[in-house]
Amino acid sequence: MSRLHVVTGKGGTGKTTVAAALALALAEEGRRTLLVEVEGRQGVAQLFETEALPYEERRIAVGPGGGEVYALAVDAEKALLDYLQMFYKLGGAGRALRRIGAIDFATTIAPGVRDVLLTGKVCEAVRRRTRSGGFVYDAVVMDAPPTGRIARFLGVNDQVAGLARVGPIHNQAQAVMRVLKSPETAVHLVTLLEEMPVQETVDGVAELRGAGLPVGRVFVNMTRPAVMDPGSVRAAEEARGEIAKAFSRAGLGGARRGGRAEQLVGPLLRQAREHAERLALEAELRDEVDGLGLPVHELELLADGADLPGVYLLAGELRDQGVSR
Repeated sequence: MSRLHVVTGKGGTGKTTVAAALALALAEEGRRTLLVEVEGRQGVAQLFETEALPYEERRIAVGPGGGEVYALAVDAEKALLDYLQMFYKLGGAGRALRRIGAIDFATTIAPGVRDVLLTGKVCEAVRRRTRSGGFVYDAVVMDAPPTGRIARFLGVNDQVAGLARVGPIHNQAQAVMRVLKSPETAVHLVTLLEEMPVQETVDGVAELRGAGLPVGRVFVNMTRPAVMDPGSVRAAEEARGEIAKAFSRAGLGGARRGGRAEQLVGPLLRQAREHAERLALEAELRDEVDGLGLPVHELELLADGADLPGVYLLAGELRDQGVSR
């Protein structure tokens, strides 16, 4: 079973919500999970209705199975100070560099440095052990950048290791890539049954596979139930007159041709046709997602929006679908 779950997806697909639900689903039977945010949006704090996450691991929820969920918002600047202290013992000097703006320069201007620090911090949490030798966290879930740049984000350490041939930077970059490319990591993609998100998912899977990164599952988010199939729509169109009469009997207008009752039927049939067309398109997109050869999980659209009860509801769906096994 994977221990590092990287969750990516096109903007607007509910990536953060799915990452939060996955962290909850994995926190079963006394297990401890860590949910990490790396984009600085504080989306996790909003979902769990808590104050902004600091640069420290803090318990934010109890999973449906009784385990604990901790959360961390990785700050690139503070991660660099940790890095300088860890490898170069420059705690005081690092703070001096921060005062003169060198830290800000390194994390915003130097190519790839920011992503190296973010992935490095996450992988450190994956590898960290207790005094008794067990892992501190049974699973780590990363709310990662969007699909369009996920392969570059995760692969930056490969580039750094190639540039720095020796020394602690080289060793750290190699250690991170050993985690990211190992069987204990899975990169999951979140999509909707819409053309652009599905195409970006297909492209993202190809890019991840090309980079040698382990692809996990596809989460099809915000699915809606089918109300009418094409056959039902055709039957309704053929029974247009009978439907108008039924409306009239229900007090929705006269039964005469062109009356109010019949005028109501046209818009309803148009909506039914649009619904059937959407179902046909979604069926084609499902086939495209299934063609990736990955486990696929569907999550229903949350009627009340992405809030804390909704996240728990999705976590229960994921557990029922076996993601924690």
